[in-house]
Amino acid sequence: MIPINARKDLINVLQIIGDITAYQGKHRLEIVLVINNYHPNSPPKEIEEFRALGLVVLAIPKLLVPRETIFSARIPGVRAASSEKTIHFDADCRVPHATHLIDWYIEQFDRGAQLAYTYVGYYDLPTSLSSKVWIMIHRAFRWFKRVILRIPVSRGSNYAVIRSLILHLYDKGWLSYDIKVGTTIKSIGGKISYSGEKNLMVLTSGRNFRGNWKESFEYTAWRMGYYRRLAPLRPDADYLKEDSLTVDHENVVTTSVVPPKSG
Repeated sequence: MIPINARKDLINVLQIIGDITAYQGKHRLEIVLVINNYHPNSPPKEIEEFRALGLVVLAIPKLLVPRETIFSARIPGVRAASSEKTIHFDADCRVPHATHLIDWYIEQFDRGAQLAYTYVGYYDLPTSLSSKVWIMIHRAFRWFKRVILRIPVSRGSNYAVIRSLILHLYDKGWLSYDIKVGTTIKSIGGKISYSGEKNLMVLTSGRNFRGNWKESFEYTAWRMGYYRRLAPLRPDADYLKEDSLTVDHENVVTTSVVPPKSG
């Protein structure tokens, strides 16, 4: 399963597809692509090219939900998935040790976890001092939330979640943002697993960072405001509210990759 912003991520996503297809474990994987954000009369040629490679591809020219978020771009792919065990990444991520990570996620599901996530690092970050200070503050803030406040810090670039649960929360209007997946599942008593092991780390791109102090301050202010701006959104697009597909969800692991946040 892979939602992809057709205007900027059709090339970027090739890297993580390569990482995932290098998996050498015992589980059978399914990669579902949800390609979106293109003119309906000019679908990208990659739609058919990816299908020819054996990937499942959903083509949606535009996501029509008002005030749409990247999280909702996952939903059509989640519905189409043929597994209850879904793993989510962003299109600009890298998975250095895909076999270790995917097998760990499946192990957590087998132990009863409903949500699991691992540490997320960065690649392609500027080497400036301001970037190093920003990443230090960023990591400290996430550690404080996870360890001291006991708040799950799963993010869109790397988490695994039970398919039926995430669809239930979305359709009820209780979940509309990736950043709220952990806190929402915790609030209903869901079982959550986390690991900070290096061989389970996922890397997300720092391509949008310019590496100056002004940007670092602006980003910090934006991020703090972002938490305050989050508000429940109830989906109202028919293609997002269809009944779940009647398929065998037991023996396939679905891997989902979505486009990175802009800015």
